[in-house]
Amino acid sequence: MNKTMMVALIGTAALGFAATPAAAQEMADDAAPFSGIYVGAAGGYDVQPNDVGSSIQFDRNLDGRFGDAVTTATGANAFSPGFCNGAATSSTAPAVGGRGCRNDKNNTAYYARVGIDQQMGKIVVGVVGEFGKSNIRDSVTAFSTTPAFYTMTRDLDWEASIRGRAGYAVNTTLFYGTFGAGYARINRDFYSSNTANAYAQSGKKNQFGITGGGGIEQKLAKNVSVGLEYMFHQYQDDDYRVLVTRGTQPATNPFVLAPNTAGTAFKRSDDNFRWHSVRGTVAFRF
Repeated sequence: MNKTMMVALIGTAALGFAATPAAAQEMADDAAPFSGIYVGAAGGYDVQPNDVGSSIQFDRNLDGRFGDAVTTATGANAFSPGFCNGAATSSTAPAVGGRGCRNDKNNTAYYARVGIDQQMGKIVVGVVGEFGKSNIRDSVTAFSTTPAFYTMTRDLDWEASIRGRAGYAVNTTLFYGTFGAGYARINRDFYSSNTANAYAQSGKKNQFGITGGGGIEQKLAKNVSVGLEYMFHQYQDDDYRVLVTRGTQPATNPFVLAPNTAGTAFKRSDDNFRWHSVRGTVAFRF
């Protein structure tokens, strides 16, 4: 599903609200227009918060505690150029005149959903399940004095969630909130302009998280509704490690400098993968 299709879905949802008077008149005899099982889709745009201050942390002696300094043979900080909360576009850090980093990748998302609601007067309660994908990517980069960059990234292979939903119906318009558990497959990756050291890393991980938000849903006909929705997603992602070993570098390389010659471990300082979604929805009710 591309951006054009996303815009079309959200546009359809927005146009649906213009049809409110006609839909309300047509369904005036329906005492519970939001009761029943439904299937549908959601699509829109996902945005990540600006992770100001994000960095890469180091475990120089592999004791499991991060926050060590990586120093050269002369005792200088090998990562004095600093860090950026994005993916590198150059081996030279922005702080010392390089082209630096591009921002985290915000992008489209699309989901299929199935749910069931029960309307009691104006109160609506239900459960909704979703499965889909977001195309966002979250990166952080460290710059060394070599100069070289070291970038850690994560993106989403897929996401599933099951949430409770509760709302208030005004005729054929429903205002609701939703919250529940998420389960996602997170892709983690690492790359560097330094190709002389050797790197070992873990890869994908399935992780539980939370999702929640709210929205408005409008019936267009007895079996069809559209909506606009905001969602927040958060997953803990604190166990990704990259082990840097000597490779073809000399023994004076900062990552394997004596007395700790086994290598250096990297981890991200930001432990949570989180983002915001704004999307249109469409549903067919049985």
